[in-house]
Amino acid sequence: MSDTSNRFELHLGDCMDVLRTLGGASVDSIVTDPPYHLTQVSRGGHARTNNPDMPHGRHRIGDKGFMGKVWDGGDIAQRVELWAECLRVLKPGGHLLAFAGSRTYHRMTCAIEDAGFEIRDQIMWIYGSGFPKSRNLHGEHAGWGSAIKPAHEPICMARKPMAGTLLANVLEHGTGALNIDGCRIGEGLGRWPANVIHDGSDEVLEQFPDAPGQLADVSYQDGERETQNVYGAMSRGHEPSAERAYTENGGTNFAMKPGARRLDAGTAARFFYCAKASRADRNEGVGGSEKPAVQTEAAVRDRETADWQERNGNFHPTVKPTDLMAYLCRLVTPPAGTVLDPFMGSGSTGKAAMREGFRFVGIDMTPEYVEIARARISHEFEVVVEARRIAEAQGDLFAA
Repeated sequence: MSDTSNRFELHLGDCMDVLRTLGGASVDSIVTDPPYHLTQVSRGGHARTNNPDMPHGRHRIGDKGFMGKVWDGGDIAQRVELWAECLRVLKPGGHLLAFAGSRTYHRMTCAIEDAGFEIRDQIMWIYGSGFPKSRNLHGEHAGWGSAIKPAHEPICMARKPMAGTLLANVLEHGTGALNIDGCRIGEGLGRWPANVIHDGSDEVLEQFPDAPGQLADVSYQDGERETQNVYGAMSRGHEPSAERAYTENGGTNFAMKPGARRLDAGTAARFFYCAKASRADRNEGVGGSEKPAVQTEAAVRDRETADWQERNGNFHPTVKPTDLMAYLCRLVTPPAGTVLDPFMGSGSTGKAAMREGFRFVGIDMTPEYVEIARARISHEFEVVVEARRIAEAQGDLFAA
């Protein structure tokens, strides 16, 4: 089912079935948030299907995962055959970014590697809004519990093997490299993208030390013992030279002038991209009630039984921020490329793809989520088109 602009197509069905209908080497990147399989069985073993009526090990009989959702049961994201299909539809050198739960990341990543991907890195998304699902003891054991608070989700960064060198692969297929300059963080040209992302919450920010620029002037005198650190003698800096390219801004490609400090300020947290989900982001294009589903400090049980569908037009329980998904899509997708999400959910990846000017292919097995995704993605596409129309009209006005 495609939209009239041919910018996105959404498929309702099992991702294994739909993936087999897609052409080989037909997408430029895969950015996805698959089920984390936070089931009881995954805590101590490997989920295996025992229901012959459910295809591809989607779930065990009665097996449910996060917030009691059946789609989070089973082990689909831990199966090699899934990622083998993803490998097939990716162009050579195409990147895969896949979220995972902290305790099931290893099974998913091993399956991705066994399917033929190269594991390139792990991106860590850190946030302060998680809440512990702990069984707390009482009496003489008060203060002891069964779990710590979740505050991060790992993202597997993998790449399909390239055809030849990196340059040759980029020239032939447009894939294989990362969009470094397009994802730099703040301050002019910006900092090099890191494998840490955080949500900008106070709880996370306070963990970063204050680091106003370079903490000490660079010394190029080997004999100055006080400028050497506790690990022993370090290589000294270079004396000023007409042949060296210097900067006062701390750019990554130039040397600092000896004795000069970086001109930036703030905590070390400014080096990393910030994103945090909002209710407006979740519900754009689908609406929702103003009545809160739960109180701010609601218990876990109240959160799981709350009427989120009434509160949010988008009632999917694990919506990722569009800003976060846009950053990830931009990092691994060439200009005008196609992004695939085999576990589309409510469409955050597709919404991000529209914002960034990419095409999008999404798959989900839940009809309600597909319709929510369609509304959110269509809304974002219309916003982009309107913004472009206004910009062009202003350009014509200035030209006149």
